[in-house]
Amino acid sequence: MAPTFDKEYVLKTVEERGIRFIRFWFTDVLGQLKSFAIADTELELAFDEGMGFDGSSIDGYTRIQESDMIAFPDPATFKILPWRPEEGGVASMFCNVVKPDGTPFDGDPRYALRRMLDKAAGMGLTMYVGPELEYFYFADEEGTEVLDHGGYFDLTPLDVASDLRRETVLTLEKLGIAVEYSHHEVAPSQHEIDLRYAEAGEMADIVMTYRLAVKEIAYANGVYATFMPKPIAGENGSGMHVHQSLFNKDGNAFFDANDPEGYNLSALGKSYIAGLLKYAPEFCAVTNQFVNSYKRLVPGYEAPVYVSWARRNRSALVRVPMYKPGKENATRIEFRSPDPTCNPYLAFALMLGAGLKGVEGKYPLPEPVEHDIFEMDAKARAEAGITSLPGSLWEALEEFKQSVLANEVLGDHIFGKVIANKEKEWDMFRTHVTDFEINRYLPML
Repeated sequence: MAPTFDKEYVLKTVEERGIRFIRFWFTDVLGQLKSFAIADTELELAFDEGMGFDGSSIDGYTRIQESDMIAFPDPATFKILPWRPEEGGVASMFCNVVKPDGTPFDGDPRYALRRMLDKAAGMGLTMYVGPELEYFYFADEEGTEVLDHGGYFDLTPLDVASDLRRETVLTLEKLGIAVEYSHHEVAPSQHEIDLRYAEAGEMADIVMTYRLAVKEIAYANGVYATFMPKPIAGENGSGMHVHQSLFNKDGNAFFDANDPEGYNLSALGKSYIAGLLKYAPEFCAVTNQFVNSYKRLVPGYEAPVYVSWARRNRSALVRVPMYKPGKENATRIEFRSPDPTCNPYLAFALMLGAGLKGVEGKYPLPEPVEHDIFEMDAKARAEAGITSLPGSLWEALEEFKQSVLANEVLGDHIFGKVIANKEKEWDMFRTHVTDFEINRYLPML
């Protein structure tokens, strides 16, 4: 767990370390990191009164006639940025965005997650998450020239990719971010760094910092890092498997040693999974938010396509890692469909909202599916009651528009902005003439 800083600690550290600039961070509705910098001399005032900015140019924020926003820095998120020079250094803090009257701004993704975490707290529950983010290194942003041809867990000869991952892990540790594993992934030049689990609000901030750190270290070494879900046809795409659990005053609320079905899952844990399974197709437009996301969610590349759960079967949407004696607190579920481009604040909020719906409604958990679903034909899947995730952004958007849960969790403002943004993206995609069409149809038509 990261240390908790307060206003006095931050002011003292800025003075003692000679920090000259403090970057205020927040995200737009898509999860793109936004930032502006203030001088160290303005910091105390910013803590007391916030710093105003124009929200009309931020995707998913406000119309121009309602553009005034105020960013209040959260001292608990204070970081000195290790990729900036030490002399005249630069620090950062995530911000809570409010309206001029001091009330929370409904379009702030951080606030949307905080609302859901508060709901869980009212039920005596705290959400912990541990995401696994995959990404690719390429020679530059112009194409997909790989840096290595390694595979899963390969120990490649000393090369730029191995050193980049090492430097990135060391940088994350300087930022106070705990790393559990780092390794080469299945596809050429694909890598993964797994973060040690943390409370969901803290982890959403960490995910944003992690993505920036990966890109900064790559840039400093003359290469390009991308979290694009499927940059190379015919190779595995990049996912963000999200391990998650709920804790109460007695410990891990998902664990039950006396589970009559032998899964070591509590009734609460089973209903949480059932809620995730029921609502996951409705919020793919957030967890898998781009046209390219659905090039990853296809059979044959280890990404989940069908709505099911299992303990050993990695083709399932939700996996429950096998229980190890004495590791009750490690009992968790792994939600495997999200990709690393998602807005973590909104994604975690929707996962929690779906799970809590299941808990509140005591949703029954279907039987696990331990065989390879990809080997079943459509008739067998239908007979087993196995449905599919949306197959395109358009299908995901149509499900999202009808989702009472997504509207409830995100609020009218963000819900409407997501719809507007995705409709625009789909329109741009469907009217674009691709290389595939030119190469396939031009010679024959």
